[in-house]
Amino acid sequence: MIYSVNATFKLLNLKFNYECLCLSVFDPTENKPTKNAGGVSAVRGHVIRKMWGLIPVFDCSQLLRLCPSQCEPLLCPIPNLDPRVEPLQTTMSDQAFVTLATNDSYAKGALVLGQSLRNHNTTKKLVVLVGPHLAEPCRKALASIFDEVFEVNVMDSGDAAHLALMKRPDLGVTFTKLHCWTLTQYSKCVFMDADTMVLSNIDELFEREELSAAPDPGWPDCFNSGVFVFIPSNETYEQLVTFCMDNGSFDGGDQGVLNSFFNTWATADISKHLPFIYNLSSIAIYSYLPAFKEYGQNAKVVHFLGKVKPWNYAYDAQRGEVRGHSMPPEQCQLHPDYLLKWWQVFARSVMPVLQKAYGDDPFNSGFVDPSSQNKFHEDVREQLQPFAAPPSQRISSEERKQRWEAGQIDYMGDDSFANIEQKLNSFLK
Repeated sequence: MIYSVNATFKLLNLKFNYECLCLSVFDPTENKPTKNAGGVSAVRGHVIRKMWGLIPVFDCSQLLRLCPSQCEPLLCPIPNLDPRVEPLQTTMSDQAFVTLATNDSYAKGALVLGQSLRNHNTTKKLVVLVGPHLAEPCRKALASIFDEVFEVNVMDSGDAAHLALMKRPDLGVTFTKLHCWTLTQYSKCVFMDADTMVLSNIDELFEREELSAAPDPGWPDCFNSGVFVFIPSNETYEQLVTFCMDNGSFDGGDQGVLNSFFNTWATADISKHLPFIYNLSSIAIYSYLPAFKEYGQNAKVVHFLGKVKPWNYAYDAQRGEVRGHSMPPEQCQLHPDYLLKWWQVFARSVMPVLQKAYGDDPFNSGFVDPSSQNKFHEDVREQLQPFAAPPSQRISSEERKQRWEAGQIDYMGDDSFANIEQKLNSFLK
Protein backbone atom coordinates (compact mmCIF):
# COMPACT_ATOMS: atom_id res chain seq x y z
CA MET A 1 0.00 0.00 0.00
CA ILE A 2 1.30 3.45 -0.91
CA TYR A 3 0.87 6.43 1.41
CA SER A 4 0.93 10.12 0.58
CA VAL A 5 3.72 12.41 1.82
CA ASN A 6 1.27 14.06 4.21
CA ALA A 7 0.32 10.70 5.70
CA THR A 8 4.01 9.81 6.18
CA PHE A 9 4.65 12.99 8.17
CA LYS A 10 1.61 12.22 10.29
CA LEU A 11 3.11 8.81 11.08
CA LEU A 12 6.44 10.36 12.08
CA ASN A 13 4.70 12.97 14.24
CA LEU A 14 2.64 10.26 15.94
CA LYS A 15 5.79 8.27 16.71
CA PHE A 16 7.54 11.40 17.94
CA ASN A 17 4.73 12.24 20.38
CA TYR A 18 4.63 8.66 21.58
CA GLU A 19 8.37 8.61 22.30
CA CYS A 20 8.16 11.99 24.02
CA LEU A 21 5.49 10.60 26.29
CA CYS A 22 7.61 7.57 27.11
CA LEU A 23 10.74 9.60 27.78
CA SER A 24 8.89 12.07 29.95
CA VAL A 25 7.98 9.26 32.32
CA PHE A 26 10.88 6.84 32.03
CA ASP A 27 14.63 7.37 31.92
CA PRO A 28 15.84 5.40 28.86
CA THR A 29 19.19 4.54 30.51
CA GLU A 30 17.91 3.39 33.90
CA ASN A 31 14.44 2.22 32.91
CA LYS A 32 12.78 4.12 35.78
CA PRO A 33 10.62 7.23 36.11
CA THR A 34 12.37 10.59 35.70
CA LYS A 35 12.39 13.25 38.32
CA ASN A 36 10.29 15.57 36.20
CA ALA A 37 7.74 13.11 34.88
CA GLY A 38 5.14 15.82 34.38
CA GLY A 39 6.91 17.71 31.54
CA VAL A 40 8.33 17.04 28.15
CA SER A 41 10.54 20.07 27.65
CA ALA A 42 13.34 18.71 29.87
CA VAL A 43 13.96 15.79 27.58
CA ARG A 44 13.12 17.37 24.19
CA GLY A 45 16.75 17.68 23.09
CA HIS A 46 17.44 14.12 24.09
CA VAL A 47 14.33 12.93 22.17
CA ILE A 48 15.40 14.73 19.01
CA ARG A 49 18.78 12.99 19.12
CA LYS A 50 17.24 9.62 19.78
CA MET A 51 14.11 9.94 17.62
CA TRP A 52 15.35 8.07 14.55
CA GLY A 53 16.56 5.17 16.66
CA LEU A 54 13.27 4.93 18.50
CA ILE A 55 10.91 5.18 15.49
CA PRO A 56 11.00 1.42 14.74
CA VAL A 57 9.38 0.65 18.11
CA PHE A 58 6.05 0.52 16.20
CA ASP A 59 5.64 -0.20 12.51
CA CYS A 60 3.04 1.58 10.34
CA SER A 61 0.39 -1.10 10.64
CA GLN A 62 0.60 -1.02 14.46
CA LEU A 63 0.31 2.76 14.52
CA LEU A 64 -2.70 2.61 12.18
CA ARG A 65 -4.40 0.29 14.62
CA LEU A 66 -3.69 2.75 17.44
CA CYS A 67 -4.96 5.77 15.49
CA PRO A 68 -6.47 4.85 12.11
CA SER A 69 -8.07 8.25 11.55
CA GLN A 70 -4.69 9.99 11.39
CA CYS A 71 -3.52 8.35 8.18
CA GLU A 72 -5.57 7.75 5.05
CA PRO A 73 -4.11 5.42 2.41
CA LEU A 74 -3.61 6.85 -1.08
CA LEU A 75 -4.03 4.19 -3.76
CA CYS A 76 -1.76 5.10 -6.69
CA PRO A 77 -1.44 3.19 -9.95
CA ILE A 78 1.94 1.53 -10.32
CA PRO A 79 3.39 2.14 -13.79
CA ASN A 80 3.80 -0.90 -15.98
CA LEU A 81 7.50 -1.16 -16.74
CA ASP A 82 7.01 -3.84 -19.35
CA PRO A 83 8.56 -2.33 -22.53
CA ARG A 84 6.16 -4.34 -24.69
CA VAL A 85 3.17 -2.36 -23.41
CA GLU A 86 2.94 1.08 -24.98
CA PRO A 87 1.74 4.03 -22.89
CA LEU A 88 -1.86 5.19 -23.36
CA GLN A 89 -0.97 8.47 -25.06
CA THR A 90 1.02 6.65 -27.74
CA THR A 91 -1.94 4.38 -28.43
CA MET A 92 -4.16 7.40 -28.90
CA SER A 93 -1.80 9.30 -31.17
CA ASP A 94 -1.04 6.43 -33.54
CA GLN A 95 -4.69 5.76 -34.40
CA ALA A 96 -6.78 8.02 -36.61
CA PHE A 97 -10.11 8.65 -38.26
CA VAL A 98 -9.52 9.28 -41.98
CA THR A 99 -11.74 10.89 -44.62
CA LEU A 100 -11.40 12.17 -48.19
CA ALA A 101 -12.28 15.48 -49.87
CA THR A 102 -11.54 15.63 -53.60
CA ASN A 103 -13.36 18.93 -54.20
CA ASP A 104 -14.71 21.97 -52.35
CA SER A 105 -18.20 20.51 -51.99
CA TYR A 106 -17.01 17.34 -50.30
CA ALA A 107 -14.72 19.49 -48.15
CA LYS A 108 -17.89 20.86 -46.50
CA GLY A 109 -18.94 17.31 -45.69
CA ALA A 110 -15.48 16.50 -44.33
CA LEU A 111 -15.59 19.60 -42.12
CA VAL A 112 -18.94 18.57 -40.62
CA LEU A 113 -17.69 15.00 -40.11
CA GLY A 114 -14.52 16.19 -38.38
CA GLN A 115 -16.44 18.60 -36.17
CA SER A 116 -18.97 15.91 -35.23
CA LEU A 117 -16.09 13.66 -34.12
CA ARG A 118 -14.70 16.55 -32.04
CA ASN A 119 -18.12 17.26 -30.56
CA HIS A 120 -18.31 13.68 -29.28
CA ASN A 121 -14.86 13.81 -27.66
CA THR A 122 -12.86 11.38 -29.76
CA THR A 123 -9.37 10.66 -28.44
CA LYS A 124 -8.06 9.72 -31.89
CA LYS A 125 -6.26 11.83 -34.46
CA LEU A 126 -8.26 13.26 -37.39
CA VAL A 127 -6.75 12.99 -40.89
CA VAL A 128 -8.14 14.20 -44.22
CA LEU A 129 -6.87 13.33 -47.69
CA VAL A 130 -7.42 16.11 -50.24
CA GLY A 131 -7.19 16.35 -54.00
CA PRO A 132 -4.78 18.73 -55.75
CA HIS A 133 -7.59 20.98 -56.99
CA LEU A 134 -9.01 21.79 -53.57
CA ALA A 135 -9.19 25.55 -52.97
CA GLU A 136 -6.61 26.97 -50.57
CA PRO A 137 -9.23 28.41 -48.17
CA CYS A 138 -10.81 24.95 -47.92
CA ARG A 139 -7.42 23.50 -47.00
CA LYS A 140 -7.01 26.14 -44.28
CA ALA A 141 -10.47 25.38 -42.92
CA LEU A 142 -9.76 21.64 -42.88
CA ALA A 143 -6.44 22.23 -41.11
CA SER A 144 -8.28 24.03 -38.30
CA ILE A 145 -10.39 20.95 -37.52
CA PHE A 146 -8.20 18.04 -38.63
CA ASP A 147 -4.83 17.19 -37.14
CA GLU A 148 -3.28 16.44 -40.53
CA VAL A 149 -4.12 17.31 -44.14
CA PHE A 150 -2.47 15.21 -46.85
CA GLU A 151 -2.64 15.93 -50.57
CA VAL A 152 -2.97 12.84 -52.77
CA ASN A 153 -3.29 12.25 -56.48
CA VAL A 154 -6.84 11.68 -57.70
CA MET A 155 -7.38 8.14 -58.98
CA ASP A 156 -10.24 7.39 -61.38
CA SER A 157 -11.52 3.94 -62.22
CA GLY A 158 -12.37 5.07 -65.75
CA ASP A 159 -15.14 2.46 -65.73
CA ALA A 160 -17.87 4.57 -67.31
CA ALA A 161 -20.01 1.56 -68.21
CA HIS A 162 -20.53 0.26 -64.67
CA LEU A 163 -20.81 3.75 -63.23
CA ALA A 164 -23.54 4.51 -65.78
CA LEU A 165 -25.54 1.53 -64.49
CA MET A 166 -25.54 3.18 -61.08
CA LYS A 167 -26.21 6.61 -62.64
CA ARG A 168 -23.24 7.86 -60.58
CA PRO A 169 -20.34 8.86 -62.90
CA ASP A 170 -18.95 10.92 -59.99
CA LEU A 171 -18.00 7.75 -58.08
CA GLY A 172 -14.99 7.07 -60.32
CA VAL A 173 -12.73 9.33 -58.25
CA THR A 174 -13.61 7.43 -55.07
CA PHE A 175 -10.75 5.12 -55.99
CA THR A 176 -8.64 7.88 -54.44
CA LYS A 177 -9.57 6.61 -50.99
CA LEU A 178 -7.21 3.66 -51.56
CA HIS A 179 -4.44 6.13 -50.64
CA CYS A 180 -5.53 5.75 -47.03
CA TRP A 181 -3.51 2.52 -46.81
CA THR A 182 -0.33 4.58 -47.24
CA LEU A 183 -0.79 6.30 -43.85
CA THR A 184 1.70 3.93 -42.26
CA GLN A 185 2.54 6.35 -39.44
CA TYR A 186 -0.68 5.06 -37.86
CA SER A 187 -1.16 1.56 -36.50
CA LYS A 188 -4.90 1.42 -37.15
CA CYS A 189 -7.44 3.72 -38.79
CA VAL A 190 -11.15 4.06 -39.41
CA PHE A 191 -12.08 5.45 -42.81
CA MET A 192 -15.29 7.46 -43.06
CA ASP A 193 -16.79 8.98 -46.20
CA ALA A 194 -17.21 12.75 -46.18
CA ASP A 195 -21.00 12.32 -46.43
CA THR A 196 -21.18 10.67 -43.01
CA MET A 197 -21.84 12.30 -39.65
CA VAL A 198 -21.14 10.99 -36.15
CA LEU A 199 -24.00 10.99 -33.63
CA SER A 200 -22.05 9.69 -30.61
CA ASN A 201 -18.53 8.61 -29.66
CA ILE A 202 -17.35 5.67 -31.78
CA ASP A 203 -13.76 5.20 -30.57
CA GLU A 204 -14.64 1.58 -29.78
CA LEU A 205 -14.35 0.84 -33.51
CA PHE A 206 -10.58 0.71 -33.04
CA GLU A 207 -11.03 -2.54 -31.13
CA ARG A 208 -12.08 -4.17 -34.43
CA GLU A 209 -9.76 -5.78 -36.95
CA GLU A 210 -9.20 -5.15 -40.67
CA LEU A 211 -11.43 -5.20 -42.66
CA SER A 212 -14.47 -4.49 -40.46
CA ALA A 213 -17.50 -2.80 -42.03
CA ALA A 214 -21.29 -2.74 -42.00
CA PRO A 215 -23.47 -4.53 -44.58
CA ASP A 216 -24.60 -2.58 -47.62
CA PRO A 217 -28.39 -2.11 -47.65
CA GLY A 218 -28.57 -2.86 -51.36
CA TRP A 219 -26.76 -6.21 -51.17
CA PRO A 220 -26.03 -7.25 -47.56
CA ASP A 221 -23.45 -9.87 -48.55
CA CYS A 222 -21.33 -6.88 -49.58
CA PHE A 223 -20.06 -4.37 -47.07
CA ASN A 224 -20.58 -0.65 -47.52
CA SER A 225 -17.25 1.11 -47.91
CA GLY A 226 -18.46 4.35 -46.34
CA VAL A 227 -17.16 3.27 -42.90
CA PHE A 228 -14.49 0.62 -42.39
CA VAL A 229 -11.63 -0.30 -40.08
CA PHE A 230 -8.25 -0.89 -41.72
CA ILE A 231 -4.55 -1.23 -40.96
CA PRO A 232 -2.29 1.01 -43.08
CA SER A 233 0.26 -0.94 -45.08
CA ASN A 234 2.25 -0.07 -48.19
CA GLU A 235 2.14 -3.73 -49.17
CA THR A 236 -1.67 -3.79 -48.99
CA TYR A 237 -1.80 -0.57 -50.99
CA GLU A 238 0.35 -2.01 -53.77
CA GLN A 239 -1.75 -5.17 -53.83
CA LEU A 240 -4.95 -3.11 -54.11
CA VAL A 241 -3.59 -1.02 -56.99
CA THR A 242 -2.44 -4.16 -58.81
CA PHE A 243 -5.81 -5.79 -58.19
CA CYS A 244 -7.57 -2.75 -59.67
CA MET A 245 -5.45 -2.83 -62.80
CA ASP A 246 -5.95 -6.57 -63.28
CA ASN A 247 -9.60 -6.94 -62.30
CA GLY A 248 -11.24 -3.54 -62.22
CA SER A 249 -14.35 -3.05 -60.10
CA PHE A 250 -17.72 -4.68 -60.58
CA ASP A 251 -19.49 -1.38 -59.77
CA GLY A 252 -16.86 1.00 -61.11
CA GLY A 253 -16.14 2.43 -57.65
CA ASP A 254 -14.07 1.64 -54.59
CA GLN A 255 -16.81 -0.46 -52.97
CA GLY A 256 -16.70 -2.99 -55.78
CA VAL A 257 -12.95 -3.42 -55.70
CA LEU A 258 -12.73 -3.54 -51.88
CA ASN A 259 -15.42 -6.23 -51.69
CA SER A 260 -13.63 -8.25 -54.33
CA PHE A 261 -10.26 -7.84 -52.61
CA PHE A 262 -11.55 -8.60 -49.09
CA ASN A 263 -13.79 -11.30 -50.48
CA THR A 264 -14.13 -13.37 -47.30
CA TRP A 265 -15.87 -10.61 -45.35
CA ALA A 266 -19.34 -12.13 -45.78
CA THR A 267 -18.48 -15.58 -44.41
CA ALA A 268 -15.11 -15.74 -42.62
CA ASP A 269 -15.47 -13.76 -39.38
CA ILE A 270 -18.73 -12.38 -38.02
CA SER A 271 -16.80 -10.07 -35.67
CA LYS A 272 -15.83 -8.02 -38.74
CA HIS A 273 -19.50 -7.29 -39.45
CA LEU A 274 -20.15 -3.90 -37.89
CA PRO A 275 -23.68 -3.31 -36.61
CA PHE A 276 -25.78 -1.24 -38.98
CA ILE A 277 -25.89 1.60 -36.41
CA TYR A 278 -22.28 2.42 -37.38
CA ASN A 279 -23.31 3.12 -40.98
CA LEU A 280 -27.00 3.95 -41.02
CA SER A 281 -27.90 4.52 -44.63
CA SER A 282 -30.38 7.30 -45.22
CA ILE A 283 -31.88 5.20 -48.03
CA ALA A 284 -32.45 2.20 -45.75
CA ILE A 285 -34.53 4.33 -43.36
CA TYR A 286 -37.42 4.41 -45.82
CA SER A 287 -36.94 0.90 -47.23
CA TYR A 288 -37.48 -0.62 -43.78
CA LEU A 289 -39.18 2.09 -41.72
CA PRO A 290 -40.41 -0.23 -38.89
CA ALA A 291 -36.81 -1.27 -38.12
CA PHE A 292 -35.72 2.37 -38.06
CA LYS A 293 -38.51 3.22 -35.61
CA GLU A 294 -37.38 0.32 -33.40
CA TYR A 295 -33.59 0.76 -33.53
CA GLY A 296 -32.96 4.19 -35.04
CA GLN A 297 -32.41 5.87 -31.68
CA ASN A 298 -29.24 3.75 -31.25
CA ALA A 299 -27.64 5.01 -34.45
CA LYS A 300 -24.05 6.24 -34.07
CA VAL A 301 -23.20 7.18 -37.66
CA VAL A 302 -25.57 8.39 -40.36
CA HIS A 303 -24.52 8.03 -44.01
CA PHE A 304 -26.12 10.39 -46.54
CA LEU A 305 -26.05 8.00 -49.48
CA GLY A 306 -27.31 9.10 -52.88
CA LYS A 307 -26.54 11.72 -55.46
CA VAL A 308 -28.05 14.64 -53.52
CA LYS A 309 -26.00 15.48 -50.41
CA PRO A 310 -26.78 17.73 -47.44
CA TRP A 311 -24.64 20.52 -48.89
CA ASN A 312 -26.84 20.49 -52.02
CA TYR A 313 -29.64 21.89 -49.88
CA ALA A 314 -29.71 25.31 -48.26
CA TYR A 315 -30.19 26.58 -44.74
CA ASP A 316 -32.34 29.38 -43.40
CA ALA A 317 -30.23 30.58 -40.49
CA GLN A 318 -32.96 32.92 -39.19
CA ARG A 319 -35.56 30.19 -38.84
CA GLY A 320 -33.18 27.27 -38.30
CA GLU A 321 -34.74 25.37 -41.19
CA VAL A 322 -33.38 23.36 -44.10
CA ARG A 323 -34.83 24.33 -47.44
CA GLY A 324 -35.93 21.76 -49.96
CA HIS A 325 -36.32 18.73 -47.70
CA SER A 326 -40.13 18.77 -47.48
CA MET A 327 -40.62 16.32 -50.32
CA PRO A 328 -41.86 12.73 -50.52
CA PRO A 329 -39.36 10.15 -49.16
CA GLU A 330 -39.00 8.46 -52.53
CA GLN A 331 -37.56 11.71 -53.89
CA CYS A 332 -35.68 13.05 -50.87
CA GLN A 333 -34.15 9.92 -49.26
CA LEU A 334 -32.49 12.11 -46.63
CA HIS A 335 -34.16 11.92 -43.24
CA PRO A 336 -35.15 15.50 -42.29
CA ASP A 337 -33.98 15.13 -38.66
CA TYR A 338 -30.47 14.06 -39.66
CA LEU A 339 -30.38 16.64 -42.43
CA LEU A 340 -31.20 19.35 -39.91
CA LYS A 341 -28.51 18.07 -37.51
CA TRP A 342 -25.95 18.25 -40.32
CA TRP A 343 -26.81 21.88 -41.04
CA GLN A 344 -26.83 22.77 -37.36
CA VAL A 345 -23.25 21.53 -37.01
CA PHE A 346 -22.32 23.38 -40.20
CA ALA A 347 -23.92 26.66 -39.10
CA ARG A 348 -22.60 26.58 -35.53
CA SER A 349 -19.04 25.31 -36.02
CA VAL A 350 -18.05 25.06 -39.69
CA MET A 351 -19.39 28.29 -41.10
CA PRO A 352 -17.22 30.50 -38.82
CA VAL A 353 -14.16 28.49 -39.85
CA LEU A 354 -14.93 28.96 -43.56
CA GLN A 355 -15.58 32.69 -43.09
CA LYS A 356 -12.20 33.08 -41.42
CA ALA A 357 -10.45 31.04 -44.14
CA TYR A 358 -12.05 32.90 -47.07
CA GLY A 359 -11.85 36.35 -45.51
CA ASP A 360 -13.36 38.89 -47.91
CA ASP A 361 -13.50 36.43 -50.81
CA PRO A 362 -17.01 35.20 -51.68
CA PHE A 363 -17.89 31.52 -51.35
CA ASN A 364 -20.99 29.34 -51.50
CA SER A 365 -22.08 29.05 -47.88
CA GLY A 366 -25.39 27.32 -48.53
CA PHE A 367 -27.21 29.97 -46.50
CA VAL A 368 -30.16 31.54 -48.28
CA ASP A 369 -32.31 34.61 -47.99
CA PRO A 370 -35.80 33.68 -46.69
CA SER A 371 -37.31 35.53 -49.66
CA SER A 372 -35.83 32.92 -52.03
CA GLN A 373 -37.72 30.03 -50.42
CA ASN A 374 -40.17 29.33 -53.23
CA LYS A 375 -37.52 29.45 -55.93
CA PHE A 376 -35.26 27.12 -53.99
CA HIS A 377 -38.01 24.53 -53.53
CA GLU A 378 -38.56 24.55 -57.29
CA ASP A 379 -34.84 24.16 -57.97
CA VAL A 380 -34.48 21.20 -55.62
CA ARG A 381 -37.59 19.47 -56.94
CA GLU A 382 -36.20 19.79 -60.43
CA GLN A 383 -32.84 18.48 -59.23
CA LEU A 384 -34.42 15.45 -57.57
CA GLN A 385 -36.67 14.41 -60.43
CA PRO A 386 -35.99 10.76 -61.30
CA PHE A 387 -34.16 10.07 -64.51
CA ALA A 388 -36.56 9.96 -67.43
CA ALA A 389 -35.84 8.25 -70.73
CA PRO A 390 -36.02 10.46 -73.80
CA PRO A 391 -39.32 10.18 -75.67
CA SER A 392 -39.24 7.43 -78.26
CA GLN A 393 -39.78 8.29 -81.90
CA ARG A 394 -42.94 6.96 -83.48
CA ILE A 395 -42.27 4.01 -85.77
CA SER A 396 -44.52 1.70 -87.74
CA SER A 397 -45.78 -1.61 -86.34
CA GLU A 398 -43.75 -3.50 -88.93
CA GLU A 399 -40.54 -1.76 -87.95
CA ARG A 400 -41.26 -2.40 -84.28
CA LYS A 401 -41.77 -6.07 -85.07
CA GLN A 402 -38.43 -6.25 -86.91
CA ARG A 403 -36.61 -4.55 -84.03
CA TRP A 404 -38.28 -6.91 -81.54
CA GLU A 405 -37.16 -9.96 -83.47
CA ALA A 406 -33.64 -8.54 -83.71
CA GLY A 407 -33.52 -8.09 -79.94
CA GLN A 408 -33.76 -4.32 -80.10
CA ILE A 409 -36.52 -3.93 -77.53
CA ASP A 410 -37.57 -0.53 -76.22
CA TYR A 411 -38.12 -1.53 -72.60
CA MET A 412 -38.49 2.08 -71.43
CA GLY A 413 -40.84 3.16 -74.20
CA ASP A 414 -43.40 1.44 -76.45
CA ASP A 415 -42.23 -2.03 -75.41
CA SER A 416 -42.48 -1.40 -71.68
CA PHE A 417 -44.26 -3.96 -69.54
CA ALA A 418 -47.13 -1.56 -68.83
CA ASN A 419 -47.81 -1.09 -72.57
CA ILE A 420 -47.61 -4.82 -73.24
CA GLU A 421 -49.99 -5.56 -70.36
CA GLN A 422 -52.41 -2.93 -71.63
CA LYS A 423 -52.33 -4.46 -75.12
CA LEU A 424 -52.99 -7.96 -73.78
CA ASN A 425 -55.88 -6.74 -71.68
CA SER A 426 -57.48 -5.14 -74.74
CA PHE A 427 -57.38 -8.51 -76.57
CA LEU A 428 -58.76 -10.47 -73.62
CA LYS A 429 -61.85 -8.29 -73.15
